[in-house]
Order: sequence, then C-alpha cells, then structure tokens
Amino acid sequence: MPVSTTPQGTPIWRLRTTRAQWLGYLAWLGGISLFLLCWKVISDNTMWVFVEDAGRQGSDLISRMLPPQWSYAERLWKPMWDTLNIATLGTLLGIAMAFPVAFLAARNTSPHPLVRSAALVVIVSSRSINSLIWAMLLVTILGPGVLAGIIAIALRSIGFVGKLLYEAIEEIHPTPVEAISATGASRMQVLNYGVLPQVLPAFAGISVYRWDINIRESTVLGLVGAGGIGLQLNAAINSLAWNQVSVIFLMIFATVLASEWISARVRHAII
Repeated sequence: MPVSTTPQGTPIWRLRTTRAQWLGYLAWLGGISLFLLCWKVISDNTMWVFVEDAGRQGSDLISRMLPPQWSYAERLWKPMWDTLNIATLGTLLGIAMAFPVAFLAARNTSPHPLVRSAALVVIVSSRSINSLIWAMLLVTILGPGVLAGIIAIALRSIGFVGKLLYEAIEEIHPTPVEAISATGASRMQVLNYGVLPQVLPAFAGISVYRWDINIRESTVLGLVGAGGIGLQLNAAINSLAWNQVSVIFLMIFATVLASEWISARVRHAII
C-alpha cells in the first residue's frame, strides 16, 4: 500500500509483511466478532413481536394526528415564548461563564497549570451531562419552572462554548502577542490587544451556533418540568390528544427552522 509520496507526487509502495497481514486479518475478525456479539445481545433483549407490528402502530398513530387541531395553536404562543427565553437567557448566562473559563483553560493564557486543570474539569463536567439531566436535577432543587430550564441550558453551554473558545485561543497567531509583550505591556493589555481581536469572530460564531442548538434543547426541557412548550407536549401525549401533539410538533419544527436560518445568516455575516 502507498505510505508516502515522492516530491513529484508519485506514490511509494511498500509490501506488507506477513505479520502485518495477520494483524490486519485478526483486527477484522475481532471487529466482526464484536459486531455479532452486540447484535446477539440486542436481539435477545428485543421483543420482535412489537417490531413486526411497528408499521401498523405507526400508521395508526399518524392517522390520529391528522388533521392537526389548529385552534390549539393559540394556547402555544406563550409556552413557545418561554422556550425562546429559556434558550436565549440560558445561552447568555452560559457564555458569560464560559468566556473566563476558556481563557483559564487555554495553554497560552492560563496563569498556572493547576488553574488550567481546574478549568478543564469544569468544561468536561459541563459537556458530560446532558441539559435534560441538568434540568431534572434543577427542578428537584429549584422546583418546576422556567428558571430551572435557563440554568440547565447555561450549565450545558459552558462546556460547549468553553471548549471551542479555548481551542481558538490556543490557535491564535503568536506574532501580535509577542509584539505587544515586547513593548512592556501588562498581561491584561496583552490579552486585550493581542488575543481578543483574534478570537472575537470565532467567539461570536460559537455563541450564535450554541444559541441555535439551545433552541432545540429547550423544546424538550418541559418534559421534566423545566418550562417551555415541552410542558404542553407532555400534557398532550399523556392525554392522548394526538391532533394537539401534531400542532406542537409543527410549531417546534417551524421555530427550529427559523432559528437555523437566523443562525446561519448571523454566522455568515460575522465570519
């Protein structure tokens, strides 16, 4: 197989050894065996009688969702507004917390390795817990409502924004930083004039992108009592009002589509 090329672009072929060939065969055999084992475990724990009946059940459910009960849409504007507020305020709060954490986590701006390690722990902890789980915990602590949803979105956003931002900080061009440092500028002046101008476009794009994601995530937080249109969705499903569920689905779809368009336009204008 070609492992390298000459300066002219011609591939250099190198014959595999017998040991490398056997290792390749064993890797394929191990992968296939693992796949078959996983398939057997899944098959043993699956009730195939329900899978066989899934098509009929799905078509029956869709028939109950049509036609949508359009009059129900009048009761959804307030919950949808709450959903947008949860996503927007949660994003702003998460960005405010992620911004300093990112600078503490970046190798070229962190004041001490221990501080960097602590900042990375915060980022990893935030990214490892889904916003729905954050919402469940916060509803238990704060009670049901929009506040729990806002804080859940914020805690989830810290890891996303912080990780992408600290990676952008580590990839800045060092020349402006070195030039400003050579003038005897303080550490804060170096950050203000050497680092920030290089990362602000990326920071703005990351923030808008996270807001777009949070619009989607905030629509389901109501399923655990954290406010928004998810409360109405949960109530409609529990009462088997499928024609109302279809209206909620369409409203969520339209909202996500609009947020995607706004996010793409803003990121295109910034970047």
